[in-house]
Amino acid sequence: MLWIERYRPVTFDEIIGQDRATAFLRSFAERRSVPHLLIAGPSGSGRMSAVRCLAQALYADDAGENLTVIASGDLFGEGRTYLEEDERFSHLYRREESLLSNVKRIVRTYAMIRPLNAEYRMMVFLEADVLPAEMQQALRRTMERSSKTCRFVFVTARQSGIITPIASRCFPVTFRPIPIDQMIDHLEGILAREGAVPLPEDDLAMIATASRGDIRRAIMLLELTVRSGRPLRIDAYEQTSAGATACEVIEALEEGDLTQARHLAESLIIDGGLSGREVLLELRKAVRRRWNDPKIAIALATADARLAGGAGEFVQIGALLAGIAEGCR
Repeated sequence: MLWIERYRPVTFDEIIGQDRATAFLRSFAERRSVPHLLIAGPSGSGRMSAVRCLAQALYADDAGENLTVIASGDLFGEGRTYLEEDERFSHLYRREESLLSNVKRIVRTYAMIRPLNAEYRMMVFLEADVLPAEMQQALRRTMERSSKTCRFVFVTARQSGIITPIASRCFPVTFRPIPIDQMIDHLEGILAREGAVPLPEDDLAMIATASRGDIRRAIMLLELTVRSGRPLRIDAYEQTSAGATACEVIEALEEGDLTQARHLAESLIIDGGLSGREVLLELRKAVRRRWNDPKIAIALATADARLAGGAGEFVQIGALLAGIAEGCR
């Protein structure tokens, strides 16, 4: 079994670096009262693990029956094939209907199913920001009609992709990147439990830094390092295509073409599927190769703080590019 599966949290206490977020979810479970939820945060921050912990706390042995998880990215990426091959939905799928019509009807059906030994069931949408606006509007109506039998949970790395009528009906829970020091402590604990030879602190720090707050990625890199028996080349796992586009953004700023720079940066979100914080990290790496300017550092830090707080991605990336352009003159 891979370490990322073996050390997946099964209780709230095992989720690291998210005390505030898990405190909200734990209180919902204790009161047996859960609102619709909008869970936002970067990949690998423990969002879905926390949802499963919530379901386990609410439903115990019936968690599997009362929790329905829909991978929105796969659903709208694979289309009809996803519904045809998933045994949970194949019996409800109608070939003569459009994908959207099928999804709307299937969601309505599941939302109205009576929960097992509970007041309500939970329906979770992973990568909820990829849901088309029409689908989200339909979900809004379903949320209102099935509030007695179902709670909806939207998990996303891009909160701005959720329409306002949905967001306003949900309690927001924000997950942040895992702090490096907590990540290093967690990796040391995994090595101890595996009986592996401890790694130098510098190597653990390098893995934690390269993981960018993603605990899954950190555990994967740790396992690769231990199993290979030699230092891991972190650079071999970097997102080269996104990095190349980020360099093009900086080149456009150097040429004074802010419009082209903004277009390229937004393409990383729209076409590349990156979150705003992931785009910021790629831009930061590209910037560091050219300048060491306090104004640019402040612009990066400000954008990072605002994105982590759930601010609009396109607005903040645009403001960041303007700040970088000002600093590189």
